Amino acid sequence: MPVPADTSLEQLILANPALATTLDRLGLDFCCHGEATLAEACSAAGVPLAEATAALETTVTAPSADWAGYGPSQLARHIQAVHHDYLQSELPELVALAAKVAGVHAGRHPELVEVDRLVTALSDDLLPHMAKEDRVLFPAIEALAAGPATFGFGTIANPIAVMTAEHETVGELLGELRGRTGGYQVPEDGCASYRLLYQRLAHLEADTHLHVLKENSVLFPAARDLEASSVGATATR
Repeated sequence: MPVPADTSLEQLILANPALATTLDRLGLDFCCHGEATLAEACSAAGVPLAEATAALETTVTAPSADWAGYGPSQLARHIQAVHHDYLQSELPELVALAAKVAGVHAGRHPELVEVDRLVTALSDDLLPHMAKEDRVLFPAIEALAAGPATFGFGTIANPIAVMTAEHETVGELLGELRGRTGGYQVPEDGCASYRLLYQRLAHLEADTHLHVLKENSVLFPAARDLEASSVGATATR
């Protein structure tokens, strides 16, 4: 199926979730910049548009993403169950595994020292970030879904702005990690733990990119619309 160059990355994924994997492989940033068109993303990444278009057009179509049709409350709960629970379990194990692999192999592969640092930085960023979403932002969205609500932090746009900025930091860390690992390519002398680390990091990258897209491109706009509707309904009473 033809892929128009002026279609945004987020629109591509919402229409065919399988394209997320292809976009990741091409190095096109849909994580924090899903609003960019395919042509714009290719230009920014230095990827030939024809190459990207060909790869996307040959990707097998996946069923439509159910989460794209969820209401704000349901989507927030989905994100917690699918992405937050995974990261809360996976990150501490990856921190330990990265330290172990660096301790054994950094003499021959000094880049592992930086990989170890970046994995720890990701954990240090993502765990408190998710805690703020779970304790502050997502309950606020649930409250808005139930009816008009007021918050100590003011408008829902305030915590959303903080979370969006933190997503940018996470996206940068993931980009650095991909660069340091050569796209998670394990050297010939890599042991089983080395291979496992890179496999799990590649999966974490793909999962987090989709996680951030769901929030930035679907949940956060829906939450802002929900608050605007609530304010409008209150004003007309």
